[in-house]
Amino acid sequence: MSQIPGKDKVLSMLGLAARSRNVVSGGFATEVAVKSGKAGLVIIAEDASGNTRKKYSNMCDFYEVPYAFHGTKDVLGHSMGKEERSVLAVTDAGFANSIRKHLRDSK
Repeated sequence: MSQIPGKDKVLSMLGLAARSRNVVSGGFATEVAVKSGKAGLVIIAEDASGNTRKKYSNMCDFYEVPYAFHGTKDVLGHSMGKEERSVLAVTDAGFANSIRKHLRDSK
């Protein structure tokens, strides 16, 4: 499964953030993080369902949390050492800023 080099950095950072317990994943945990103000960045899988994409992008807009569509459910889950994940939230500001920078650089 080859990725664009810039995207590898995003996935590497997600892995580091997950190992340092600065990522919550799955619908419910992500929703709680966004609504409680703990989410610094939400990542939504590019192959997530239309409803999931719409729900979390609208929620992030409302709560003014940055979000991005990145990777597949399988790739996102794998980067954190878990099963497929459609959505996840980065809860550490430093990791969130760094991942956002890598997302911008990869475009």
